[in-house]
Amino acid sequence: MEFRHLGRSGLMVSEISYGNWITHGSQVEEDAAFACVRAALDAGITTFDTADVYAGTRAEDVLGRALENERREGLEIFTKVFWPTGPGRNDRGLSRKHIMESIDGSLRRLRTDYVDLYQAHRYDYSTPLEETMEAFADIVHSGKALYIGVSEWKASQIREAHQLARELRIPLVSNQPQYSMLWRVIESEVVPTSEELGVGQIVWSPIAQGVLSGKYLPGQPPPAGSRATDEKSGAGFIAKFMTDDVLTRVQRLKPLAEQAGLSMAQLAIAWVLQNPNVSSAIVGASRPEQVHDNVKAAGVKLDAGLLKAIDEIIDPIVERDPSRTESPAQRP
Repeated sequence: MEFRHLGRSGLMVSEISYGNWITHGSQVEEDAAFACVRAALDAGITTFDTADVYAGTRAEDVLGRALENERREGLEIFTKVFWPTGPGRNDRGLSRKHIMESIDGSLRRLRTDYVDLYQAHRYDYSTPLEETMEAFADIVHSGKALYIGVSEWKASQIREAHQLARELRIPLVSNQPQYSMLWRVIESEVVPTSEELGVGQIVWSPIAQGVLSGKYLPGQPPPAGSRATDEKSGAGFIAKFMTDDVLTRVQRLKPLAEQAGLSMAQLAIAWVLQNPNVSSAIVGASRPEQVHDNVKAAGVKLDAGLLKAIDEIIDPIVERDPSRTESPAQRP
């Protein structure tokens, strides 16, 4: 495993981190979840990402129990706040009330006194940013979180939050966006702003929900039990990639992966790690073998010729529109 600084902070994270968005507490049984975490630890992964909303808070609980007997100082545990975790009007968003209550719930479920990174899961248009950042500052100053991050924020939002963080003397060091060969909406605005401010990217869906693994074939139904067939497993996110044009072009990447001595999934993960602003790529797994396969992308260097060949194949289907950085559903 290779390690990188998270932005310009002193915190080191594993190049490949383990996330449990759609697995722990929902898609896979607890024994399998524990086995995947064990495989991640054995492979040298030290960075684990979750969120209070995943599986209705169950994902945090499963991860907390899976890591309970590990040396806490040797781990980087990340979680998030924003999405609803209860039926009440204040069980969501980035109000002071929800943030302060949510961090205590996350710490209890994760069985830890602090998280290394506490992230705003989306931008909250209904709460003043000053209120949100002041709540985050109190959490950092109380020792419940060491660093602050955001997820799927636009460049202008990151800049404004970073300025407030400096005034409040807290380290806002990361953004967690969707990023892959097929989804590059952060490249034109978010990445240059983040490089200027010292913010690193912790990217999710580097394999484009499994599409870049090559397992989905044009003109054929998705394999039984795959993510594209399971609404609980993010089928809505994968739908935008499930066109014959995309799937045909992805199949053309297979010879390039073979040339590099990589699986398709390894090539996809290695590709995002070529971006120097990416601190870590999040991978999930329902089986330990997937972890063992994915971690082989750590430390891989792709030469310029290979990167150019990839672009020539998929350029017509790549999404680059920076306005798609955030979820339209979160607009007021």
